[in-house]
Amino acid sequence: QVQLVESGGGLVQAGGSLRLSCAASGRTFSDYAMGWFRQAPGKEREFVATISRRRLTTYYADSVRGRFTISRDNAQNTVYLQMNSLKPEDTAVYYCAVASTSGVITVLRFYDYWGQGTQVTVSS
Repeated sequence: QVQLVESGGGLVQAGGSLRLSCAASGRTFSDYAMGWFRQAPGKEREFVATISRRRLTTYYADSVRGRFTISRDNAQNTVYLQMNSLKPEDTAVYYCAVASTSGVITVLRFYDYWGQGTQVTVSS
């Protein structure tokens, strides 16, 4: 059974930084792309960032490109999201997910497994 556990969320002032982690178990983690999504209150879940299985390719939503960095450590079965220059509009629950493909994918329905989420709150 696949399990994903996110950590690293919290409350931060605008302009600050947070690093999210997602520990995966129960699957050959390194065979699949990974992604981060977020969901703000009253809004649909949206794509944030994705990384291919061998870390050769990453892709970001326009709203976070240049501020967020996705990375992974296949030996540790962990994916990270470094978030810098945070803005109040980044406030959301952040979820990591395992894709059904090895290459980067931004579409939510191509992700098979999801974590429970971690809250990120950015104050102005």
